[in-house]
Amino acid sequence: MAFGRFDNDKQPAPMGEINVTPMVDVMLVLLVIFILTAPMFTHAIQLDLPNAQSAPAPEKPETISVSIDSRGKVFWNNAPVSREDLEIRLKSAAKKQPLPELQLRADKETHYEIIAQVMSSAQTSGLTKIGFVTVPKEADR
Repeated sequence: MAFGRFDNDKQPAPMGEINVTPMVDVMLVLLVIFILTAPMFTHAIQLDLPNAQSAPAPEKPETISVSIDSRGKVFWNNAPVSREDLEIRLKSAAKKQPLPELQLRADKETHYEIIAQVMSSAQTSGLTKIGFVTVPKEADR
C-alpha cells in the first residue's frame, strides 16, 4: 500500500517502506492470549470411565478375483477354470457369509459378450457385489 506525504508543495511520491507496526501489535496480542490459555490445555480431569462390552467388528468379506484374457479364457484367483466349474464356484461362494466381493478383471481385447456372460452367471448365483478392476491411466508429462 502506498502512502503520500503531508507537504503539498512537492509532487507526492509513494512511500517505499512497509509499515510493520500493526502486524507486530497483532502478533503481541496473540502471544499474550496464548500465554494465558496454554495452562488450561495441560490441566487434566481424572475420570473413572465405565467398562462396556460391544459387539465384535464385522469381518471383512472375502475377495474373489475372476480374470478373463483376450481369448475368453476364465481364471478364478489366477487359476484357469472352465465355464461349468466357474458356475459351481460362484454358487458355492454365494452361500458364504458375509457375501464375498467379486473383482472382475478383463483384457481390453476381450469380447463384451464373454464379460456379460460371466456377470450374468455371478448374478444368477447370488453374488451382488461385483466390481471392475482397471489400471489407472498414466498422467501426461
